[in-house]
Amino acid sequence: MHGLARSGGSRELLRWVSGRADGWAGLLGGDGTVLHGVARDPDAASAGSAALAAEGARELTALGARSLSFDRGPHTALLFALEGPPDTAAPVLAVIGRRPLPDRLAVLLADVALPLTMCWAAETVERKRRRVDLAESRGREAVLHLLMTGQLSIAHQVAGALKPALPDPVRVCVVECSGGSRDEVARICTDLSGGRSWIVRCPVYARHLILVVPAGPEPADGRLGPEVAAVVDDCVVGISEDVPLSDTATAYRQAFHALAVARGLPGRHAGFGAAPEPALMVGAAGARWADALLAPLLGHLPRRGQDPGSQELAATLASWLAFSSHATSHLKIHRNTLAARLRLIGELLDLDLNRVADQAALDLALAVRATPALPRAARPAGGAAAPVPSLDEILRTPAVHSWAAQQMRPLGAPGAAGGTADPYTTLRTWLECEARLGATADALSLSVPGVRKRLTRLETVLRRSLLRTPSARYDLWLAFRALDLADGGQPDGGRPRP
Repeated sequence: MHGLARSGGSRELLRWVSGRADGWAGLLGGDGTVLHGVARDPDAASAGSAALAAEGARELTALGARSLSFDRGPHTALLFALEGPPDTAAPVLAVIGRRPLPDRLAVLLADVALPLTMCWAAETVERKRRRVDLAESRGREAVLHLLMTGQLSIAHQVAGALKPALPDPVRVCVVECSGGSRDEVARICTDLSGGRSWIVRCPVYARHLILVVPAGPEPADGRLGPEVAAVVDDCVVGISEDVPLSDTATAYRQAFHALAVARGLPGRHAGFGAAPEPALMVGAAGARWADALLAPLLGHLPRRGQDPGSQELAATLASWLAFSSHATSHLKIHRNTLAARLRLIGELLDLDLNRVADQAALDLALAVRATPALPRAARPAGGAAAPVPSLDEILRTPAVHSWAAQQMRPLGAPGAAGGTADPYTTLRTWLECEARLGATADALSLSVPGVRKRLTRLETVLRRSLLRTPSARYDLWLAFRALDLADGGQPDGGRPRP
């Protein structure tokens, strides 16, 4: 009995008891609910045995007795009330067997009551611990979601109950683990950071951990990232720049892009090293453009109480732009719900969300809206508001042109590689084909694996993620468009219609 209790728990003990009784054995609640039920002989695993045990458990509880036996047809039921902690309802052990029962079966059941009680108590504690862990994990995930959407006040309130307090400024690390080791890596990260990091199991990628780390004086590839990579043999770490807590979403994208670079490095860790965010380059004119583009969405009033409002639609759009179809995991919604919301968003904004051009415009507009430091021209008293510029006018500004040139600088001079092997040709074709590998392969006369290999190499060159979301495709589309406008060209990809 004690060997089974150590190795298999209550279920294996019940299986052994059912074999000794040549019948059905189970644990039931006082109301007759079957908690565990097993039968060594499949013929004995009938609904009638469970129903008979449930009837006996209810009668035993009503009588307040410690044990009960009764006959029903060819069967005999034996029931024993197990011990439990104070103020906790203990289960009932029930055995249903055909008469005549094996000799001394009642004595055997009395003996098994103690190890079974201990097993049940241990398993109850473990179930509670798992529920607590799940609740804490969901709470941390909720705090991260609030940070990503800029709701700092509520994030601080929720985080205050979970500990540690949210740091500010922060650095975000994305740790990619091997399958099944995420919990162990989370424990290692907690130890290495001295419990000061906010560690979240990524709701989108099952192998990712997201660490919100207090910013420090060390460089952006910092202490924690290299230490995690050194201690855990098969993990990869991407590290963001130091940012204010309000820019956690930006830091996450930076760390994700750095992760794409780290996969190809011997040390398996890398810091983010790319041009500034385009939202910081657009100025007051860009802020007016973003406000005007998103106005139909942000001013939307649902027709019914159960329909999503403007804030929920904006969060859905941001999640979908960042994670594509994985937004269902991020938002905890069904794929049909996501599709319906995206159709509504497209109708409200009069944009085609299947086009990378329109996706890039919306991604930039949401980033601008989330950057409160950008100036917004005040409306003069009694005068007309400043005109709203188009996206092309925003992209023609010197600051954006300089940003675009910096984005493309790692690729070298256009045409240096020649033909379709030129990285500019590969990237432009990929974007013109709406970032679809099959269409890009056809356009370049390559295989799909060949296109994927090229883009993977370009991830290392650009230090940005291309194939996995969050992807740099939106920034690259904007950069190409800005450079084309400066040259007076009109690329085939067209432009959004904000």
